[in-house]
Amino acid sequence: MSFKSDIEIAQEAKPQNIVEIAKKINLSEDDIELYGKYKAKIDYNVVNRAKNKNGKLILTTAINPTPAGEGKTTTSIGLADALAKLDKNVITALREPSMGPVFGVKGGAAGGGYAQVIPMEDINLHFTGDMHAIGAANNLLAAMLDNHVYQGNELNINPKRITWRRCVDMNDRQLRNIVDGLGKKVDGVTREDGFDITVASEVMATFCLSNNISELKENLGNIVVAYDYKGKPVTARDLKADGAMAAILKDALKPNLVQTLEGTPAIIHGGPFANIAHGCNSIIATKMALHMSDYVVTEAGFGADLGAEKFLDIKCRKAGIRPDAVVIVATVRALKYNGGVKKEQLNEENLEALELGLPNLLKHIENITQVYKLPAVVAINKFPLDTEAELELVRNKCKELNVNVALSEVWEKGGQGGIEVAEEVLKLIDQSDNNFEYCYTNDMSIREKLDAISRKIYGADGVDYTKEAEKQIEELEYLGFGKLPVCVAKTQYSLSDDQTMLGRPRGFRILVREANVSAGAGFIVVLTGAIMKMPGLPKLPAAQRIDVDASGVISGLF
Repeated sequence: MSFKSDIEIAQEAKPQNIVEIAKKINLSEDDIELYGKYKAKIDYNVVNRAKNKNGKLILTTAINPTPAGEGKTTTSIGLADALAKLDKNVITALREPSMGPVFGVKGGAAGGGYAQVIPMEDINLHFTGDMHAIGAANNLLAAMLDNHVYQGNELNINPKRITWRRCVDMNDRQLRNIVDGLGKKVDGVTREDGFDITVASEVMATFCLSNNISELKENLGNIVVAYDYKGKPVTARDLKADGAMAAILKDALKPNLVQTLEGTPAIIHGGPFANIAHGCNSIIATKMALHMSDYVVTEAGFGADLGAEKFLDIKCRKAGIRPDAVVIVATVRALKYNGGVKKEQLNEENLEALELGLPNLLKHIENITQVYKLPAVVAINKFPLDTEAELELVRNKCKELNVNVALSEVWEKGGQGGIEVAEEVLKLIDQSDNNFEYCYTNDMSIREKLDAISRKIYGADGVDYTKEAEKQIEELEYLGFGKLPVCVAKTQYSLSDDQTMLGRPRGFRILVREANVSAGAGFIVVLTGAIMKMPGLPKLPAAQRIDVDASGVISGLF
């Protein structure tokens, strides 16, 4: 059985001019800035124009995935197309892909099959330059920080306590830990340094959690870059870097408008990693979509233990929004993976392993419906080699537990394949109670918040701390940061902080090894297990398959 690749399907599409897509959501040509025929930026002042309209928000999350991902973005896009087929006024609001995973394992992140956003190649690569702008703003701050120390260090910055790192939007393990400032005296102050991937940077998180340009500038100024010799935080505002950083980001802050293969409007803006950062698109894009449509389909990265937890506990808190329904994407493949099947054998029918993996799905359902008290439906994202026996097993197990379940065939059939999910979502919105609660309250201590997340969301027995983490948390609370939400950096492959503990592990504890403040984004970042903020490339990176021909046509993105 052979199938067309995602890029082949995308390149065969006949997209509508982006001006026509804009008209579908009542945007005039004066409201958009064209980036060719099929991409545009939306003036961020549009968000203030239609505040009387407030659409229904549908959040797409998932179970713990296989390394290849399991179609959360594909499901979001297909669901939006299905709602459009049901004559609903809908926008899908998604994250921008990072070139790190595009050239690493995934090879693309703009949906798949017949549920994609286009132009697929542009979205996966440079798009409208937002990632480059965020990296430039981050690295300007780094340059100004090191220059300040070199030029006399008026702020008495302790070079041993510089916390700000440079970034690049690429998986490059060689840059995780470096020494810079080598050479002559004029070449800077020698110190240990390092790079994070751009989508894990605080500038990215700050960008996505700011409501407007004025708030963005204020939040950028709050970024803590170092501590002085007395232990006082030094900020971007102290370095007078906030204005220039905001100027670099002025155009990037305007959300990007594109379309699905079926011509449904799609706003794609911001792209923080969910295993490291908070994993959601920008507040301004989500609010804009809610003001311009009756239904908005958005996503939160990886499983409900990561992206959805951060969407609900960080983004919703910051933006003053809440989902009206949640879609939990599950695949037979990922359930078998969580049941112990190796990646190479996932295409083989294995009902025993599937049964062993199902508790992972059930835990994510519990997280959404019992912890956050939100109405949810499981969307079984059908892959071509799934057997009917496997699909039926998942359906029956969900029904036994009175869990809403629907089959999604959007990869193969586009919007038509998402009708069953769309109808179930509409039913949930109309008929279900929505008693949304956060996992923790702001007045809890950092340790109490971490304990709540670990026990309620991960199913852990508690939290352990390295001595360094204990010291860092004590200092953060002393400095007045203790009431901020927490953003846990954790492996996406397990409910635990150990990626080898698949399914629904029990009897484990979470190890916190590092804690620091992202004062610009407005949360505490906690690193657990072996997670790091700069990924590496796999042995056979997707980049080896990507090429371009003499006509400029790209291949190998899938």
